[in-house]
Amino acid sequence: MGKSIRTTSNTQTLINSAPATFKAGDSVLCPFFGNGSYPLFIDDEHGLLSFIAGVNKYHTRADGKLSLNDKSPSIFHDTPANRQAISTLYDQAALTPSQRQAIDATEVEDEEVILISAFDLSDIACDINGAITVLRDIGHLLHLIYQKQITHSQSLSMARLANDAVNTWINLLTSRLESIKEPLAKSAFGNEVAL
Repeated sequence: MGKSIRTTSNTQTLINSAPATFKAGDSVLCPFFGNGSYPLFIDDEHGLLSFIAGVNKYHTRADGKLSLNDKSPSIFHDTPANRQAISTLYDQAALTPSQRQAIDATEVEDEEVILISAFDLSDIACDINGAITVLRDIGHLLHLIYQKQITHSQSLSMARLANDAVNTWINLLTSRLESIKEPLAKSAFGNEVAL
């Protein structure tokens, strides 16, 4: 009697049972952080395998786990099969790049283009607007001090607050610059900004 194979509709066939390994340059999916594709790179500061989702940098291990305590991988190779599986498991819209809406704000003479998500661009615009507001407020403060419209103790207090605001915005904008450093460094303009 020959061998028979019984299957049901819930049976899944494993194509490759070996755990996936990841390296710098791989494009990965991480459904916890969104439905984007994230390129892996080696973080120069820590020497760890990393990716950027939104404005944050995340470190991962070569086995796809974000920490030693993870029971299963958090990242997956960006393949059509993995996109479909994640879409099914997480009930997300199909994760296909062809469904992205691209808004072309380039000029005819632009020779190089860096794609950035609308979410990240909105965050950058909000940060720039916040920095402008702080600079405008500091300008008003300096004008009040120059016109001697506030007392000496008031000017000291306001100067202390202005210094705290400046330090906060320096840290925030430095973090923002870090988040765009890698794609910018790959461009022809990468050397124009002190990264």
